[in-house]
Parts: sequence; C-alpha cells; structure tokens
Amino acid sequence: MQPPRDLRGLWLLPLPWFLLLGGGGEVAGAGRLAVSCPAACLCASNILSCSKQQLPNVPHALPSYTAQLDLSHNNLSRLRAEWTPTRLPHLHSLLLSHNHLHFISSEAFSPVPNLRYLDLSSNQLRTLEEALFSELQALEVLLLYNNRIVAVDRAAFEDVAQLQKLYLSQNQIARFPLELVRLPKLALLDLSGNRLKSLPVAELQKLPAWVKNGLYLHNNPLHCSCELYQLFAHWQRRRLSPAVDFQEDLRCLSAKKPYSVFGLNCSEYKERAWEAHLGDSLTLHCDTKQQGTTKTWVTPGLERVPDAAAAPANGTARVLGNGSLHLQRVQPEDGGVYTCFAVGEAFNETLSVELKVHNFTLHGHHDTLNTAYTTLVGCILSVVLVLIYLYLTPCRCWCRGVDKPASPQGDSLSSSMLSTTPNHDPVAGGGGDKQEEEEEEEEDFDRRVAFLEPAGPGQDQNGKLKPGNTLPVPEAASKGQRRMSDPESVSSVFSDTPIVV
Repeated sequence: MQPPRDLRGLWLLPLPWFLLLGGGGEVAGAGRLAVSCPAACLCASNILSCSKQQLPNVPHALPSYTAQLDLSHNNLSRLRAEWTPTRLPHLHSLLLSHNHLHFISSEAFSPVPNLRYLDLSSNQLRTLEEALFSELQALEVLLLYNNRIVAVDRAAFEDVAQLQKLYLSQNQIARFPLELVRLPKLALLDLSGNRLKSLPVAELQKLPAWVKNGLYLHNNPLHCSCELYQLFAHWQRRRLSPAVDFQEDLRCLSAKKPYSVFGLNCSEYKERAWEAHLGDSLTLHCDTKQQGTTKTWVTPGLERVPDAAAAPANGTARVLGNGSLHLQRVQPEDGGVYTCFAVGEAFNETLSVELKVHNFTLHGHHDTLNTAYTTLVGCILSVVLVLIYLYLTPCRCWCRGVDKPASPQGDSLSSSMLSTTPNHDPVAGGGGDKQEEEEEEEEDFDRRVAFLEPAGPGQDQNGKLKPGNTLPVPEAASKGQRRMSDPESVSSVFSDTPIVV
C-alpha cells in the first residue's frame, strides 16, 4: 500500500508549476487571476477596479479583454500616449476621476478606439486642445466637470459625432461654446457653475426643444436683460428641464447684485403665431422634447392630416418624413390652431401651433406700398413746381423800371384811339357858328371818349389797327341833328397798355 502513495505524490509535484506557467485564466489564492490581473487591481471577469490605490502610473500588462477600467482616486498626473502598451479594443468605459491630471496627450486614446464612456472629472485640466478627442469616434458620454478648464478649442470635439452627453460644469469657461450645441446627437450639455456673462440668445432660440431640454446654464454670472428673460420664460412655458428643475438657480447680475431671471421687470412672454400670406407655402415643426417620436397632426377642423405618401396631389396639407407639417397654397380658411400629438418611449407630448393667413399676397402688398409711395412723391413734386412757377418766374409789369420809347407811327394804332367828342354834331349849324362851337368845346374841358371799334377793314381780330392803315371816318350826320349821347359816359377799349385819361 505504501509505494502507490509515493507515486501519487510524485504526480502532484508539478501541478503548481503547471498553474503558474500554463494557467492563463485559472484562479489562485483569494480569487485573483494568476497572470492576467494586475497586482493592484481587483478583477471580476472583464471589469478591472484599480481605484484608491495611490497609483502614480497606470498598471502595465492590462488584459486585452478588459471592458471597464476604473483608475479613479489615484495620483495620476499625466496620461501619455504609451500609458498602456497593449491595445484595448474591448474597453468601453474608462474612469479617471479624482486624480491630478493636468496633461493628456492627443494620442492618449489611440489604444481605446471603441471607448463610449470617459470620466475625467475632478482633475486639474485647464484647456481642451484641438483634436484631443478625435480618436474617440464612438464616444457617447464625457465627464469633465470640476476641473480648471478655461478655454475649449473650437475643434476639440470636431470628430466626436456620436457624443450624446457632455458635462462641463464647475469650471472657469467664459465663452459659450456654440460649436458644441451643433453636434448632431448631443442631447445634454451641462455648462452650469462657470463664468459665462452673456449668451448667444438668438442662436439658442433656434435650437430644437430636445437640445434645449438638456442645456443647463444655471449658476453663471449672466448679465440681466429682457432678452435673457424671454429666453428662459419660453423654456419655462415649454416645461424644459433647465428652467423647471433649476428655476431658483437661474440668476443674473445687474450692478453687481444678483436677481432672479424670472423676476426681471420685462414684458410677459407670449407665444408668437406663425404668419403667412395668400398662396404661400410653409412648414410647421412639431418641436418635441425628445427624439424618435411618432407624430400625428390634426387640422383646426379636427381632421387628421395624412402622410406624404397617402396625401392627395392637390391637397393643401401633408406630413413629411421628419414629422413636420407642410402646407402649400394656403388660403384664409386654412388659418387656426394645428395640433401635433407625439408618442415617445419615455413620455407623450401634445403641441399646438397657431397659424394666421393674411388675405393678400405678399407681392401685391408691396405693390400697394409702391403705388402709395409714387403718389406721394408725385404730389410733393407738383407742389414744388407750383412754388417755382409762382416765385421764380421772370417779372412782367411790376418790375419794369423804364418806360419803352414810343414807336414812330404812334401808340394809338397799336393800343387805343382817344378822340374829342363834342356834345353837338360839328357839321350842324353852318359855318357862321364855328366860333361858338369852339367856345363850347373849351367849356366842356375837352372830354375825351375812347370807342371800342368793331373789327373792320385794316383792323386785327382784337380791334386794333394794323400799322399803315387809317382810322375810318364816320359819316356826317344830317345838319341840325344832335347826336344822342351821355356827356358823362366814358367808354374804354381793352389794350396791352394802360389808358391814361
């Protein structure tokens, strides 16, 4: 019986050497991997926990199948390009929080191309340089809060197209990184507790609701303004998380005194209605707080709007592929409140959009304005021309200073004829009474009578004599016949020159 017992001992002697040299994956001692698991780490399958070990450097010889690596609460100060000599293609979570990191190489993430979760919070990082995360094209969540970051390079996240959540709170950022909100899938951006004094309000208002629902801006020294109030009042009306969950922390500064944004003395926020003109085409958006929802539109007449594929060709409304409502050739009766019902995985939403349709075309309205403007200019021009005619035309009579010399043939031929008219016929009474008639004429102090002669031979159409002609001599009345005339009547003829009597 004894010899077989000795042979059994000889057979068990090489077993420890087998476990040490060829064991890959066998368990030794207190549940540690004999070769694969680093001495300072706790390993559970593909999870390596190396936290709170006061490590100045990353352990070497990390197993290639590692999926989650926890290096938090250590003394790491630099993350170089060669921090791990082996490539870790399965690593999806890397925790480096609560260290003393102040430098990260731009090639530090080359060994972990499939990383989706990266925690760099509570370190001493000051800047995020260009292309720092360009190797992490699958990154979805990045934690950078509680650092000393002052500046974010505009191209630091240029190639991180899959990023969904970015935490930059509790830093010293003074410029709003507008390029971050333009990342295609970013649904959460935490910029609270920084040094932002102003916001690009106009750009933020254009963001979709699912982006604004994850944009946290509280605890910043923002400058008080009514534009800022209108921005957050709209968020509060839409029940967006940054304005509802952190309402008390949304404060601003005026004369170095803090005020609540919602307590500013500004006009009350009102939702604006969409406006269109007769015959216009427009698109109404169902601006939901979450992505991936199924959207249904209902008209003001409580009719369901069909999809683009099922809508008739001559129809006014149809739902596009992205859930927006497209209206074409709108009429005044198309105005009213359109309702969008959005059904999502987390919650459902109901949105209302008001549309006002003006009963005129935009082009015709401008034509009306142009016509009124032209009429006004024409009236002003007419008044100016009348004033010029009245005050700037050459003077005729009142500004003549010297009389013109008389023409050789006399002015009587061109103006009027003055003649001596006795009370009795000069032919009547015979030749013996000639002296008596002359005395009577002197007594009548030479009364002068101007006659308006009708047009006749040698006269023009206006009664004037043509030069070179003589006045017609009236036929002598019968002898002893007295001419019937009023000695006090005086007649005149119209002429171009005044008549002096």
